[in-house]
Amino acid sequence: MALRNIVQDGDPILKKKCRPVTKFDDRLAELLDDMRETLADAEGYGLAGPQVGMLRRVFISVDERDLPEDGERPENYETKYLEFINPEILSTEGDVFQYEGCLSFPGHNGAVHRPAKVVARAFDRNGEEFTIEATGMLARCICHENDHLDGITIMDRAEYFYEDVEHDEEEEETEE
Repeated sequence: MALRNIVQDGDPILKKKCRPVTKFDDRLAELLDDMRETLADAEGYGLAGPQVGMLRRVFISVDERDLPEDGERPENYETKYLEFINPEILSTEGDVFQYEGCLSFPGHNGAVHRPAKVVARAFDRNGEEFTIEATGMLARCICHENDHLDGITIMDRAEYFYEDVEHDEEEEETEE
């Protein structure tokens, strides 16, 4: 496994529509493993193919469905991940309007409307189809990452932004 560079704001790949995955092989498995390692290193919640320079319909997400409702991680909790290949959102329900961030737009947090509940279908790394019903942060992440596959970012979806002042101060210190 290897860390991949996360594509940043301004790179045209973030605005392109991804192609479907047609081969479920070792190269795909390597990409997914690299994406998982990159996501863990970045301490993010989701990561899509174009964010690591790959125009393929694939994304990975943290799976915290088994955590207690308060979100507290038990001692020695091992993060679980979900892999979505050629995902399709089948249905949505409700509306939640809240801030979200993006690893490709560090320091920018946009207020975005997302469904409260999502039903999606995708394939796993072995080409096995699955359907998932998600609420909360996972539903938001599925929609956010699926948008990336269609060249849509939080910069397109957000009604307004607040800037992460702490992030901006860290950048200024680095530049000095």
